Amino acid sequence: FGQLNLNHKKLVDVGGGLGVTLSIITPNTTHIKAINFDLPHVIQHAPPYPGVEHVAADMFESVPKGDAIFMKNFDAAHTALPDNGNVIVVEGMIPVIPDTSTAAKSMCQIDLVMMTQIPGGKEGTQNEFLALAIGAGFTGISLECFICNFWVMEFYK
Repeated sequence: FGQLNLNHKKLVDVGGGLGVTLSIITPNTTHIKAINFDLPHVIQHAPPYPGVEHVAADMFESVPKGDAIFMKNFDAAHTALPDNGNVIVVEGMIPVIPDTSTAAKSMCQIDLVMMTQIPGGKEGTQNEFLALAIGAGFTGISLECFICNFWVMEFYK
């Protein structure tokens, strides 16, 4: 996460599970207040991590405020963010132009699995992520870095 702009004061991981993602980020970013937000039956099993506060609630009822949010429900994230906030998205992205790289082949395989196992499921292209962001009220996106076949993107409010 060294390339990602982490000048945020409050980072919320909505649907963060046991808090592992935040536990990786917080040792190098002690200036960030990290909130791991998930359902009560998940949070009750979350181990303590330095710098991570576990909060149990339902994201469909409310989302904690923060200046950066990891989240899939972009409309709710947009509402919970201040004017200069952003959403951090970690997702696979399929190429628009055919590509034979190992990363592109892996993403296309994941896309096929999603299409066959999840009704309506599929990986998106950069333009599709931009359309999602704009549709939720964000002004744009930036691709920050590529890690383990996944893009780290920021949606800007």
